[in-house]
Amino acid sequence: QVQLVESGGGLVQAGGSLRLSCVASGRTFTNCAMGWFRQAPGEEREFVGAISWSGSNTHYADSVKGRFTISRDNAKNTVYLQMNNLKPEDTAVYYCAAVRSSLDGYISTNSARYDYWGQGTQVTVSS
Repeated sequence: QVQLVESGGGLVQAGGSLRLSCVASGRTFTNCAMGWFRQAPGEEREFVGAISWSGSNTHYADSVKGRFTISRDNAKNTVYLQMNNLKPEDTAVYYCAAVRSSLDGYISTNSARYDYWGQGTQVTVSS
């Protein structure tokens, strides 16, 4: 079992930065690939970025590529999402999620494949 708690959301002006953190409890964190998703009001939940359990592989949605960076510290059971040059269209609730996989390099952009989810943290970008 893995429990996930996100933090770091808030209100920021366009062009600003935020760093989201997701702390995992449970001993299986290092066997999990991690993903970040977001959901804006009235919209479907969408993939933002993912990182393999070792950190060797990352993948991003085109809409955030070059602006967002995902990383993890397995010693701290934490995954991060550094968000730079934020835009109003980045406004959403951001969720971290974990999928169990011991395959190095494995990541998924499909939310249905994820086994555990955090409660979400609100990010609001003003213009």
